[in-house]
Amino acid sequence: MAEQTRTGSRALRADARRSVEQITRAAIEAFHGRGLDTPMEEIATAAGVAKGTIYHRFGGRAGLVDAVIGELVGSSMHEIGERAEAIDDPWSAFASYVTERRLLHYREPAAIDALVATHPESPELAKLATAATTVTQRLINRAHAAAVLRPGFTVADLYYFDVGNALALRHLGRPTATVYAERTTLFLDSLKNNPADHLTVDR
Repeated sequence: MAEQTRTGSRALRADARRSVEQITRAAIEAFHGRGLDTPMEEIATAAGVAKGTIYHRFGGRAGLVDAVIGELVGSSMHEIGERAEAIDDPWSAFASYVTERRLLHYREPAAIDALVATHPESPELAKLATAATTVTQRLINRAHAAAVLRPGFTVADLYYFDVGNALALRHLGRPTATVYAERTTLFLDSLKNNPADHLTVDR
């Protein structure tokens, strides 16, 4: 009897692992296509499980987001920051970071949700935001120290520019990749420190 109980428990654990894997894969695919607010019913159907199973295994949407946001967005943000901080030239480092962040928002709806904090109850999203802010601050500090970034430009300024861009992508539609790249170039050009712009004119 004890052996039968152990065998039954192992089968149950295997079933649980399979359902978690199925739900995780389905969530990643759904969130990648439509963002973190994709209906749970759709994820359950794609995973071949009942909607209640998602709540049983993950505790709800926040738990599901926590389980997949690292693969969806976190790893990309980490790599973007690492690549930028490895660049010696302060302006090139900052420009690389801004460009890659904007490209991530262009291709990944879940990155927009992470940026605008659509699910503040998710601890993993909060951690991701904190880590991104830390990297952004370091890159901005480097650029200011080298006097290549517009004086007074802050982490908050970049955040609000990013939010505006992300919401435009979501609600106004995505421009072509070429147009989007041109707008990124224009945005970065506006942030370069040009001492001539700060000269006062005697009247």
